[in-house]
Amino acid sequence: MSKLENKIKVMPKAVVCEDSTIKGDVTICSGSVIHPSAQIIAESGPIIIGENCIIEEYAKIIHRIPPDHKLAQEKNHVLVIGANNLFEVGSTVEALKIGEKNIFECKSYVSSNVTISSGCVIGAGCHVVGEQHLPENTVIFGKNCQQREALDKVSGSHMLQLDFLRKVLPNYHHLRKPCDIKKAANLS
Repeated sequence: MSKLENKIKVMPKAVVCEDSTIKGDVTICSGSVIHPSAQIIAESGPIIIGENCIIEEYAKIIHRIPPDHKLAQEKNHVLVIGANNLFEVGSTVEALKIGEKNIFECKSYVSSNVTISSGCVIGAGCHVVGEQHLPENTVIFGKNCQQREALDKVSGSHMLQLDFLRKVLPNYHHLRKPCDIKKAANLS
């Protein structure tokens, strides 16, 4: 693997702790919160994190396309992560695409051959591996990683948590400064 050139763009109103590890071409949209010790690594191309996402401590988002995957031939495939996603403590996500309003609970794992639509919940400690697409409102749960469709759609339940984190984190952590939107547009 070659050394990644860091092009980190933090949009206004995003809260990104300096103690997080961000490597490669990563854009963090407005309103998102990145905790200390979170890792975001763009190995196979840029990552765009949508608005109002929370990436908690020790969560990892890695854009790594397997060499035998059809997208490996595509240069600079962009991993787009939709708005309002929650990556809880210790989750590891290598998915090729992530929609909106998904929850990746503590210690969950999603491999790099998976695409995730919207409104999905990957339960605590559950592993989703192998080439597959999770349809909307899929819930993975239990020690055997059972799968079902959610009875109710996932709501924006983490909005109160976002408001709290935006107020508290700057009091206890150094933050990465947002970039000038005009400059960010010229970087692309």
